[in-house]
Amino acid sequence: MRAVPASKVWVTGLTVGAIAAVTVLAVQAEKGPKPHAVAARPSASATAHPKPTHSKGPVAVPAGSGTGRRIVYSLGQKTVWLVDSGDEARRTIAVWPGTVGPEPGTYTVGTRSEGPITGSDGVKIEHIVYFTVQSGSNIAFSNAVDGSSPPPASGTPTGGIRMRTADGAAMWTFGTAGTKVAVVK
Repeated sequence: MRAVPASKVWVTGLTVGAIAAVTVLAVQAEKGPKPHAVAARPSASATAHPKPTHSKGPVAVPAGSGTGRRIVYSLGQKTVWLVDSGDEARRTIAVWPGTVGPEPGTYTVGTRSEGPITGSDGVKIEHIVYFTVQSGSNIAFSNAVDGSSPPPASGTPTGGIRMRTADGAAMWTFGTAGTKVAVVK
């Protein structure tokens, strides 16, 4: 029988210990309090452009948007909710839709790109979360790298649903491949 080198035993022990520690921390985090965030005010660079508006206070997740962990996008309210598995909104996001929008229905996050890339309107974007194609345009959530919220390019079909930088980062973390997206009127 061949002896296993001590270095392999040591590395294996460290790996097993690290996995156990991460598992314990994940279980503790799941049991802990959950943050309740609402959309922040637009950044100074966004104020010269159209900005989303909400009534005072958090906006309720639309009825009929499904159940379980999902992203809900209301076309009429220009709002996105990141909803946890307990059907509670963890973040409410005001958005600036592009010129091409998705039809109401249920979709699934497919590909994602952390970016930065140049959007169809020529703006550098990041945290791109794609979920459908409509009229030949990719429909995706994203944020401008510089935090701006330019109006959609005139005459250019754009499927980007833009949000503030912090909201884009939250969407990127929440909207992993396979996440359900419910689009409502």
